[in-house]
Amino acid sequence: MGSGNHLNKKCHVLLPTAGTGSRLGGELPKQFQRLAGRPMLSYAVEAFCNSPQIESIWVGVSSGFVDNPILQIISECSKNYKEIRVLPTGGPTRQETVRNTLATMRKAGISEDDWVLVHDAARPGITPALIDKLISAVKESNSGGILAVPLADTLKQADLDSVIAGNIPHSERTIPRDHLWQAQTPQMFGLKQLHDAFESTIRLEADVTDEAGAIELSGKKPLLIEGAARNFKVTYPADWELMQLLLSADSK
Repeated sequence: MGSGNHLNKKCHVLLPTAGTGSRLGGELPKQFQRLAGRPMLSYAVEAFCNSPQIESIWVGVSSGFVDNPILQIISECSKNYKEIRVLPTGGPTRQETVRNTLATMRKAGISEDDWVLVHDAARPGITPALIDKLISAVKESNSGGILAVPLADTLKQADLDSVIAGNIPHSERTIPRDHLWQAQTPQMFGLKQLHDAFESTIRLEADVTDEAGAIELSGKKPLLIEGAARNFKVTYPADWELMQLLLSADSK
């Protein structure tokens, strides 16, 4: 594709929300639990609804959850009439949910050349400004890319024997943090490029935990676009408490 028309490719959002959030606990999966008064998923949906460059939003959920009333939050967030589809495309792993949803998007007529932004519902601190920053950088280069932040903390490698035995680990060595980044989402790639990359990783039974990992295995090098500390992932109860403070402050 020539440089003259790659800026016209549309942007779509994929939210894989089939996870159970077992480390956080609770009756509902964490992405549907109420955080600062609202289901956590609603914050990400709202941010993308308020992003002018986003054409449509696709939400992959477990097949048994697709009719849950909690999903009404999605239509409530679509105040500016973005196309939002909730699909029973959830799989046993994140990569299978993403692959299944991408396949449905292709069947629905989304162009294979369009951009797809995959975002964790457990990152409710995402903002339209961060979304626009990623899209602008990736579109300009016509290369895939992700939001990420340079590591600030000193990294320690624990001794494996202690970890396996379940004991308090010892620090075995310090890992230099130069050139190390912590991946965030959204992660933005071409629809066909991403679908093919996940097909390959699943076929090879490769252990990848994000979209960039699948793309890297195909030999590509995604851009690293600096994100923000507020876009952290809610995994543990302490994360939940911190995000609750942040989102409550936003609403004042």
